[in-house]
Amino acid sequence: MSRATLYRQRARQAALPLEGKKRPSLPRSLSLQEIETVLDILHCERFVDRAPYEVYATLLDEGVYHCSISTIYRILEENKEVRERRNQLAHPAYHKPELLAAGPNQLWS
Repeated sequence: MSRATLYRQRARQAALPLEGKKRPSLPRSLSLQEIETVLDILHCERFVDRAPYEVYATLLDEGVYHCSISTIYRILEENKEVRERRNQLAHPAYHKPELLAAGPNQLWS
């Protein structure tokens, strides 16, 4: 048995008891109130159709900092909101015209 295989097996066995436990929250992570503040900003009429980078840059120009761009994306991902934020035009389904003639000389195409 190679040394790498032995170390890999030992590392797997040591990690097994930790799988069911939740990771502790980091001391610098955002509180629930701060996360709600960021979501409220992203949902306001002013920023509802802008990319997180644009929101971040605009707020930074105004001297307001809540969190980093990656944290904004992480918050949006947790709330299932990572998508195109602009209003998209929904094109109706195209139906091929059906031409029916009941008799001669009724239909010309």
